[in-house]
Amino acid sequence: MKKYHFIAIGGAVMHNLALALVKKGYQVTGSDDEIYEPSRTRLANAGILPEAYGWFPEKISGDLDGIILGMHARIDNPELIRAQELGIPVYSFPEFIYNQSKDKKRVVIAGSHGKTSITSIILHVLKEQQVDFDYLVGAQIAGFDLMVRLSDAPVIIIEGDEYLTSPIDRTPKFFHYHHDIALVSGIAWDHFNVFPDFDEYKAQFSKLMDKTPATGELIYCAVDPLVNDAAEQSSTKGQKTPYRAHPAQILDGKTFLETEQGLVEIGIFGDHNLQNLQGAMEICRALGVSKERFYQSIPTFKGAAKRQEILAKGDSCILFRDFAHAPSKLKATVNAVKSQFPERRLIAVQELHTYSSLNRAFLPNYAHSMDAADLALIYLNPHAVALKKLELMDEATLREGFKRADLMLFTESSALKDYLNSQNYSNTNLLLMSSGNYDNLDLEPLKAKFNSQ
Repeated sequence: MKKYHFIAIGGAVMHNLALALVKKGYQVTGSDDEIYEPSRTRLANAGILPEAYGWFPEKISGDLDGIILGMHARIDNPELIRAQELGIPVYSFPEFIYNQSKDKKRVVIAGSHGKTSITSIILHVLKEQQVDFDYLVGAQIAGFDLMVRLSDAPVIIIEGDEYLTSPIDRTPKFFHYHHDIALVSGIAWDHFNVFPDFDEYKAQFSKLMDKTPATGELIYCAVDPLVNDAAEQSSTKGQKTPYRAHPAQILDGKTFLETEQGLVEIGIFGDHNLQNLQGAMEICRALGVSKERFYQSIPTFKGAAKRQEILAKGDSCILFRDFAHAPSKLKATVNAVKSQFPERRLIAVQELHTYSSLNRAFLPNYAHSMDAADLALIYLNPHAVALKKLELMDEATLREGFKRADLMLFTESSALKDYLNSQNYSNTNLLLMSSGNYDNLDLEPLKAKFNSQ
């Protein structure tokens, strides 16, 4: 029986990988200095929740087959140091995924935005079409109990991001998967704390494209000028396949794909999602799934969690939640909702939560990203700003950065809650965008209000 120990087991992907290995029959242990829900309960149910928080070098024994090191751990982690002293192999999770999938066809979905949505569509269609596959995706998806599957399947679909691999490996994760097929959806500056230079950030995607083997395929969004230029200049000898948004129509607030067989209604909308859908279809085609089979399965796809997710709706109003936080994601999501429901008022709320979004130097990248909204609100927590050792921006600064003179700033979750609950949502959509949760904002009163409209 293989034995692996996880350093920082509580992370979203890390705990899912741990559960996947338990499911595979491996012996798994782990440590962390904090574990939140739902990771805590899921690890406990699997019998692998650490007995106490902290790092315990005595857990590291010579009979381990390997250590899986999470990004949350520090380079001086006592368990890591002990493993290095004993000569135990140390893997980051992308290295471990590659180690487990060397004999599979490896498909990597990359890009500054759209990765999770594209990967989710692919997984949905392949499952519906009864194709056997493994996967690694960055969000919980309806119909899949884990974010990771490792089996004897001949292919693996991997959501590959450009963020750093581990405390001891400062290169992007997506390099480690050694893809056969790669898709790049878009390039827009993100991870400002890791890539303060935009040229350096763009270079990571060019390097990924160049790694496409001669027997492989590079699928890329030709609508994105940075992606298109990088792909055209790429030195790869593999097949290059550009894609654009799938042709579609909006009829009575619903989106229909235009196909050779007629109109096909889908549950997602917006130009960026039509691009994501077309990219996913190209991947499915490369894996042997025809257009006809793709169109059979796509109507039942309702979207990835927190991606234009409908929390509540009435006759003339919808409450949406979306993960959008980077400028390109924010703009695409706001534009999509307004385009889908042009006759409705749109209230858009954005929480500035990440290091990049809270950084005054990065703020100009948000210019005009909320123009399509009828009412634009920003929420930020002064405590979160202080923890990141950044300067708290005032309303005037944010208005200038977003190029929106009527933008409203909220710095207390209770004040935001009161304001949102006071609004009349007749013929109005509310879009909540954040990679956080507005400091545990209680959404139940809002949901009830929408459901009763």
